Amino acid sequence: MKTGVLGTGIVGTTIASKLVQLGIDVKMGAREAGNSKAVAWSKSNGARASEGSFADAATFGELLFNCTSGTGSLPALEAAGAGNLGSKILVDISNPLDFSKGPPPSLSVCNTDSLAEQIQRAFPNLKVVKALNTMTAAIMVNPSLIKGDHVVFISGNDAGAKNKVKELLTSGFGWQQVLDLGDLTAARGQEMLLPFWLRVYGALQSPMFNFNIAR
Repeated sequence: MKTGVLGTGIVGTTIASKLVQLGIDVKMGAREAGNSKAVAWSKSNGARASEGSFADAATFGELLFNCTSGTGSLPALEAAGAGNLGSKILVDISNPLDFSKGPPPSLSVCNTDSLAEQIQRAFPNLKVVKALNTMTAAIMVNPSLIKGDHVVFISGNDAGAKNKVKELLTSGFGWQQVLDLGDLTAARGQEMLLPFWLRVYGALQSPMFNFNIAR
């Protein structure tokens, strides 16, 4: 399945590189085609890797990943174009972190709404699936980096879209525990984990950890 990855940061390059390793054709999207980070990534990942604008990546991909920053997600998707996004599955990894007042960041939206829901409202034909936003990038694509049981959370309004994302997470990325939290309102909780995640990161002085649900 051809995939478009929106975003050129560490999350975008980590996700895109893993997908290429799985034998998937990937186009990385940036504000403009020819972005230096996207070009460098494309050159280092072989024939299955290419780059372009957000619109190019959205047009190319049958499956899409939003790996942009929280403040940049809606502008990036607007640049991608509703017509190019269509009714595709969008895996939303973004978090609405607001650094405007310095660290630690606050959330620009929480409690009664989420960034994932804002994206879904702005692009109602998209099948938004929230996943992978509660861990560092390396663990997203290689959960075996953490010993023992730990979980990736997922939510979304479309059951079929969630099932396709679950299949990629398990058979592609190697996740053994995928916990479906229900509809997209659950993304509020997923995103609100981030301030806590950052505090744990600070206490451990390392991002190499994840959450498990013991029962």
